[in-house]
Amino acid sequence: MQKNQFLIVGTYTNAGSKGIYVFRKDAVTGRFIPTDTAGGVPNPSFLTLSPDKQFLYAVSEFSKDSTGSAFSYAFDRNAGTLQLINHQLTGAGPCHISTDAANRFVFTGNYNGGSLTVLPVQADGSLAAAVQQIVHQGSGPVASRQKTPHVHSANFSPDGKQLLVPDLGTDKVMIYDFEPSRKMRPLQPAAQPFASVEPGGGPRHLVFHPNGRYAYLVLEISGKTAAFSYANGHLALLQTISGAPADYKGSSFGSADIHVSPDGKFLYMSSRGDLSNLSIYRISEKDGTLFLIGHQPTLGKEPRNFLITPDGQYLLAANQKSNTIVVFKRDLNTGLLTATGEELAVPTPVCLKWVE
Repeated sequence: MQKNQFLIVGTYTNAGSKGIYVFRKDAVTGRFIPTDTAGGVPNPSFLTLSPDKQFLYAVSEFSKDSTGSAFSYAFDRNAGTLQLINHQLTGAGPCHISTDAANRFVFTGNYNGGSLTVLPVQADGSLAAAVQQIVHQGSGPVASRQKTPHVHSANFSPDGKQLLVPDLGTDKVMIYDFEPSRKMRPLQPAAQPFASVEPGGGPRHLVFHPNGRYAYLVLEISGKTAAFSYANGHLALLQTISGAPADYKGSSFGSADIHVSPDGKFLYMSSRGDLSNLSIYRISEKDGTLFLIGHQPTLGKEPRNFLITPDGQYLLAANQKSNTIVVFKRDLNTGLLTATGEELAVPTPVCLKWVE
C-alpha cells in the first residue's frame, strides 16, 4: 500500500500568503498537489508536528513589540487537511517551536523576547496556558544584532532528556534538563548550563547526527558551522568552520538552517544574504568533524529553510523572497545536489515539514 506523503509549508503573511499550505506528493507523477490552506493566523512561520503526526503546532510571529502565540491544529493524514484547535500566548516574536517525544509539552523560542516558553499539551492536542518561561540574560559584540538575548530554537537531545537552546544574542547554547514529571517547571539548568561559541557568531539552529554523538550549530551572523561532541549531557566544541566559498568577499551571510543527511555522511547549511546557497560538508566518520566540499545555489532568493526527504533522495529548499520551493536530487555517494527542474510556487515560504 502506497503511503501518503505530504509537504506542509509555514509562511509569512505580509506579502500575499494566506497561511499554512499543505501539499500531497502524487505517487505516480511525483508532483505536489494542494490539499489545504489554513488561513486566518498571521505569520505562521515555524512549524512542528507531534511525534504521531496527528497534530501540527505553529508559532504566530508578531512584530517586535507584540506578544506572539502558538497555535495547534489537528492534521488529517488521509485528506491532508488542517483543523484549528486553539492557541495560547507565548512571548514576543516566537520564531521556533518543538515538542517532546511524548507530546506532553510544546516549547517556543521567542526571538524578540529572548525567552523560552513551555506550554502543556492536552489529550485532544490543544495547548494549555504556559507553565514556565525562562528569560535569558546577556549580549554579544555585534551591536546591531546582539544587544539583548535572542532565543532562536529549542532542540531535544537524542535521548529526550535535555533541551538545547541556541541564543543568537549571547553566543551561547543554553542547556536544560527536561523532567516532565515536574509539570509546572519541567526545565531546569543542566549541570553544564551552556556551551559558548566564538564571539559574534550568532547561534541559530542546531541538529544532531543520527548516531547521537555529535551536534551541529549554524551561526547566522558569521556564516559558520560549529561542530560539537555530545556525551552524558555534555556539549564540547570540536570545530568552527566557515560555510562561505573560498573566493567570497562579502560579509552578509544570514545563515539559517542546518540538516544532516539520513545516512549521517553529509551536512547542509543554508545562507541567505548575498549568497542564497547551500554549503555542503562531508562528516568525518572518525570524529564528526566537517570538511567543506561544495556549494549549491538554491535558484532563488533567501533560502530560510530546507528539508531532506526521509529516504535521503531529495532536498527541498524554501526561497522566502522569490516565493519558490525548489527540488534538488541528492547524490547519495558525493552529497552533491542537482536541480530536478521542479519548483513549487508558494508565497514567502519559511518552514518546510514532511509527513509520511
